[in-house]
Amino acid sequence: MVIGDVEKMITVGLIWGATNALMRRGALISDQQPPSTHKNPVLKTLIDWFNLLLIWQYSLPFIINLSASATFFAILNNTPISLAVPVTNATTFAATAVVGMVLGEETRVGLTLFGTGLIVVGVYVCVV
Repeated sequence: MVIGDVEKMITVGLIWGATNALMRRGALISDQQPPSTHKNPVLKTLIDWFNLLLIWQYSLPFIINLSASATFFAILNNTPISLAVPVTNATTFAATAVVGMVLGEETRVGLTLFGTGLIVVGVYVCVV
C-alpha cells in the first residue's frame, strides 16, 4: 500500500458523506416541484431525473460525488479492497450523519455522535 492511500480513502469517504447529505437536501427541493404528467413511465422517469439535475443544489454535489468515486477506483490500484471498502464506507457513514446533523436534519445527536466515535475507532483499528 502506498503511503497516503489511507488519507485518500478517508478523504473520499468524507466527500461521499458530505455530498450524500447535500444531495438529499437537493432532492427535497426537487420534491417541492410538480412531477411530470407524461403517461409513458420511462419518459416520465427520464424527465423527472433531468429536472432533478437542473437543480444546482443536487447536481453540484452529485458531480463532486462522482469525482470522488473516480478517485476511489484509482486508489484500488494500490490498496487491497478488504481495506479500502471498510475504511471508505465507514467514513462515508460517519460523514453523512455529521453533515446531516449540521444541515439541521432531525437526528438523535447523542447516539449519532456515539456511533460516529465508534466508526472512527473501527477505521483506526482497520488501518493499524
